[in-house]
Amino acid sequence: MGIGSTLYCYQCVSTHPGCGENFNWLWYWSQACPEKDDTCVKLTERRGAEEIITRDCLSSLRGIRTDIPSDHYEGCRPATADVNLAHYVNNSIKELDIKRNYYDHTTWCFCSFDNRCNESSRISSSLVLLVPLMLCVFLEFVS
Repeated sequence: MGIGSTLYCYQCVSTHPGCGENFNWLWYWSQACPEKDDTCVKLTERRGAEEIITRDCLSSLRGIRTDIPSDHYEGCRPATADVNLAHYVNNSIKELDIKRNYYDHTTWCFCSFDNRCNESSRISSSLVLLVPLMLCVFLEFVS
């Protein structure tokens, strides 16, 4: 990205309509990330059949999450374990999940080369456009 440019990412949680695995970009406008060298994040947390997906800028999640992997380059990685999380807390309310151990699988997906790239973690939007274009070129070449 050039000087003065910023990265735009989707910001929503899958408890909102249209923000789950089947993401509907018409419902959510992208937001400018606050930091210059920011990264878009898609955070997926699973426990059995329950799944929570969070889309946001990495700088927005840094203040509230301690399980962010140290490698922020393109791709998906499992969350890191924070052994000191809630170590000095004496809390008898187990529903608060202060140790963040409720979800079995937490996956962080990072992307920073395209705006609004945290829409999906499996197929990039450029690949979706490239396949039909190549098919049209192939059919034109064959006929």
